[in-house]
Amino acid sequence: MKTFRYILFSAILLSIGAVLLSACGSTASQAGIQPTATVNQSFQSQQSPVPTVPPYRCGAWSSNNAPNSNATITIYARITKNIAPVSGANASAVVHFQGFDQPLQAQGASDSGGYVTFTLQLQGRQPSQVPATVDVTFSNVPGSNNPLRCTPAFFTPQ
Repeated sequence: MKTFRYILFSAILLSIGAVLLSACGSTASQAGIQPTATVNQSFQSQQSPVPTVPPYRCGAWSSNNAPNSNATITIYARITKNIAPVSGANASAVVHFQGFDQPLQAQGASDSGGYVTFTLQLQGRQPSQVPATVDVTFSNVPGSNNPLRCTPAFFTPQ
């Protein structure tokens, strides 16, 4: 009886092994021939246009990106023309709180380094963990007839 069980058990194991081996077999003979990729020679001679850098650029940032909800922070902005600072430009800013917008006035025109500053008292007007942005726009830019909108500043009260 033990011999019969041994033979039956061995036969079952061999059958399982044969199934597993056939499942792991190569499928290379089943794969179709893949087409060859070709690149048109005229494609290689095409050039992408190089973007032009605008002469006037500006950006804004916060003195503290994670202030206390009742803190007073400073918003900085800088304007340049061909990477040289622009002095004498007027700036205004708008803070975008969650439920309303608040305009800010700069503490004077841009200085000799192209900088302006705005003081912002948060006074708990923005909920904790909710980001706010500040848009800064320069006007009366020497040598330009158009106002210049900066990349925005941001902060998230804690």
